[in-house]
Amino acid sequence: MTFMSTPIVIADDLWEGDAEAVITSWLVSDGAEVAAGDLVAEVMSEKAQFEIEAPAAGVLKIIEEEDAVIAKGAVIGQVE
Repeated sequence: MTFMSTPIVIADDLWEGDAEAVITSWLVSDGAEVAAGDLVAEVMSEKAQFEIEAPAAGVLKIIEEEDAVIAKGAVIGQVE
């Protein structure tokens, strides 16, 4: 069987401008089962909090840890 993994990408239009963001919390543990649309992480950019949803159902694999500084387009995790 072949398993596809779906990256969790910070959308280019999530916030205005080119500021970086910080992952403030992962709401789901690494290795946990998630459903498409589940809230999995929160990021903050310029004092605004944004929620990140799972793009697909499967098992969460965290790539960037809490407090990591990220840019738009960054892959912070994946769903396998």
